[in-house]
Amino acid sequence: MAVSLSLRHCNRRTGCKMDMSVFSVAVWMFVCLYASVVGYPNGKVREACTSMVPCHGSSPQLSPEHTIAVNGTEFKPGDSIEVHLSGPDFEGFFIQARDAEHLDSPAVGSFVLADRRRSQLLTCGRTKNSAVSHTSKAKKKDIKVYWVAPGDAPKHVQFLATVVKKYRIFWVKIPGPIVSQPDVLSPTPPLHATTEAMSTSHPVSYISKPFSASSCGIMKFCVRNPTNCDPGSASCFFLSFQQEESSVFIEMSGPSEGYLAFAFSHDQWMGGDDAYLCVNEDHRVHVSTARLKERSHPLLDSENSLEEVSWRLADGLLQCSFRRSIHLPAYKGRFNLDTSYYIFLANGEAGEGGLIYKHHRQPLVTNGLYNVTGLPQDIGGSRAPRLIKAHGALMFVTWITTVSIGVIVARFFKPVWSHSFLLGKELWFQVHRMLMLVTVMLTSISFVLPFVYRGGWSQQAGFHPYLGCAVMALTIFQPLMAGFRPSRHSPRRQLFNWFHWSTGTTARILAVVTMFLGMDLPALDLPDPWDTYAMIGFVAWHVGTDVLLEIHSYCLIRKAEVIEDDRVQILQSLTSAEAEGRLFKQIVLTIYVCGNIVFLVAFLIATNQCQGGHLNDTGLWPADAGCVECQAMQRKQLNLRSHLDACDSMSPTQIFQQIQILHYCFTQCCMFT
Repeated sequence: MAVSLSLRHCNRRTGCKMDMSVFSVAVWMFVCLYASVVGYPNGKVREACTSMVPCHGSSPQLSPEHTIAVNGTEFKPGDSIEVHLSGPDFEGFFIQARDAEHLDSPAVGSFVLADRRRSQLLTCGRTKNSAVSHTSKAKKKDIKVYWVAPGDAPKHVQFLATVVKKYRIFWVKIPGPIVSQPDVLSPTPPLHATTEAMSTSHPVSYISKPFSASSCGIMKFCVRNPTNCDPGSASCFFLSFQQEESSVFIEMSGPSEGYLAFAFSHDQWMGGDDAYLCVNEDHRVHVSTARLKERSHPLLDSENSLEEVSWRLADGLLQCSFRRSIHLPAYKGRFNLDTSYYIFLANGEAGEGGLIYKHHRQPLVTNGLYNVTGLPQDIGGSRAPRLIKAHGALMFVTWITTVSIGVIVARFFKPVWSHSFLLGKELWFQVHRMLMLVTVMLTSISFVLPFVYRGGWSQQAGFHPYLGCAVMALTIFQPLMAGFRPSRHSPRRQLFNWFHWSTGTTARILAVVTMFLGMDLPALDLPDPWDTYAMIGFVAWHVGTDVLLEIHSYCLIRKAEVIEDDRVQILQSLTSAEAEGRLFKQIVLTIYVCGNIVFLVAFLIATNQCQGGHLNDTGLWPADAGCVECQAMQRKQLNLRSHLDACDSMSPTQIFQQIQILHYCFTQCCMFT
């Protein structure tokens, strides 16, 4: 359009003459505009090999939405590294690998395609297949290629990508991971590979590889969940502290979706805590400090007290690291790190603008107070508070064992134990009454515990507390009703039996539903989908046993019916049937009780699953710990005197734990000087 207007203007003024300089400019504009309008739909973008900037007539965006991930951080000449570009829908892309210390230098190495339909190889400069681009404008969410290291590769290589979302929306030279040759120190990130994090006054650099847990308990104080997990795994929540003179270097990693956060607290409840957040906002990580007031949204600090901030988003991992001074008197709300605290570790979803949402899972909380600048330890924690664990355990004991067994005994064992007595009453009745009284007692104790923990009613537990209150009411009503039981021959006895049975059955059904709902609440959150399958298995086990005994009773009655009117024959049949039925029911009851115990033990183990770390709760070192730990402590010059000096700020339990550690090291292979 611009070219045609220029030609018409020249024709009106000069007739048929045209200045060659104007013509040259017009041709250049036509070529550039044509290329930009088309947007290189076929991906032939060799003209952009050096700058990696598309000729789209607009400025690139500042905050990338896309990320580059690799499957390794080290390479040798000839090695192949998988490169994965991903993010929201995009139309075009351009990928190169360059010397990480000289990003303006030509592309290095060559690429191999994983999908020839969506990507193609380009030759930039003298290096064949040194770049990759798109083949069409079709929308795509990710691209995978393989980079082959050349024989003359630089020590450090960084992957760069230009991504075109739409014609005028694109990002240039999105920095990707840095890969290095073995035994080479990580490079200093180039100027344009850094950014400023929200609330962070220091430059942010990129972490080149996953964190390591090899120094946990030796040089670093670590918190891990699950126990002894690998920080390189996206399912591992990892937090480490390493004291270096008057500061502490902190590392944190976990799943890349949303945010990760940890906090120091004086107790095991949220509120008045010193918090640190790493937030994944549009594939960029912002590191900030915050204060927690009760259960409200964190209050981000306007000024950050962190230094040497770095982050990494790759392989499903969100990693961030930073340095913090042990004492920060100038920053309100920052705790001194030479004091013992409970440590919280949480994650959740993040929205636009870095807005964080409430965590779906209960935060991991250490089981005790710890000083992260004290003796290095490798610990875990628990996502379920002890009061909630006790609540769940007592309810499982009650409604899986005492109630179920008590109902089976009352329903099917009257004729079996009709001639057996305990304390002047029939045996079946005494067993039933004892189990039901235990049920009332345990349910009442368990019912109170969540209210003690929450300090009132929970607004976030859904229908679970409402159904729990209904179960508690029926549990109390059942023995009260039993106290007014009519005599055996009273005409109202049948009515009582129906009320007693219907109330008990309703309570049991509601209890099972309540347990189903409670197992997945954040405060307990038993392993999925195991908890659901296990509860379904228990219900099937109980119903199956009930049906089996019901069928057996029916068959027993049919067998006792004798067509002949001979009374002797009738008595013989009844005696034989009773003897056979008694043995069968006792065998079934034994098997049923054993099965219930198996289910109960499984649920109790799941409820009280240990989230501890390298040192267990008794402070004992695992049997597989070798001399490496002790030798590393020697290299760190941690002598016996320094260990004993640290005991001044420890509790008696912690001192005992450290004595056990020292004894282990001393007797195995270490000599402290």
